[in-house]
Amino acid sequence: MKRTVLFLCLLLFLSCGEIHHTTTNEIEKTITDPIPEGYDPEAKLEELGIELRNQGTPVANYVHAVRTGNLIFLAGKGPKQANGENITGKLGADLDIEKGYAAAREAGINQLSVLKEVLGNLNKVKRVVKVKGMVNAVTDFKDHSKVINGYSDLMVAVFGENGKHARAAVGMGSLPGNMAVEVEMVVEVQD
Repeated sequence: MKRTVLFLCLLLFLSCGEIHHTTTNEIEKTITDPIPEGYDPEAKLEELGIELRNQGTPVANYVHAVRTGNLIFLAGKGPKQANGENITGKLGADLDIEKGYAAAREAGINQLSVLKEVLGNLNKVKRVVKVKGMVNAVTDFKDHSKVINGYSDLMVAVFGENGKHARAAVGMGSLPGNMAVEVEMVVEVQD
């Protein structure tokens, strides 16, 4: 009996090592993939008819973005529209998934505006690494991912495969100014 348990433990240990090795190789491949030929987020924005807008100066004690090494960490942005007004309300009460999706897309346009301001050219973005989407929702709302897809779909439309990212989509009891969504992002850049 002891030998059987020992054998099963050894087998489990070895198989976990193989899974970890495969996962590590996949991650390394993703990180080291070169920028694809024809990669041009600036042209994509124009093709999509997206106009970036000045984000102004933050009204509190923070900055829009912090760069460390080849990563840029972007502060949370809400769904402020071109007219200067936020899309407000709670998902599951005031807003449906379609309006939440549109709000997340607006937050994405605002983040792209910050990136353009910081980098001067979005073609310097090597990869969208991580997105954290916060959804102002009622407690029984269950479609946070469908809302934040508005943001993720925009990043893939602009950056192609390099726009695919790790992501969290979570519900919040409230957000500043009753915004529908707020989204943070981390990107890898090249000089």
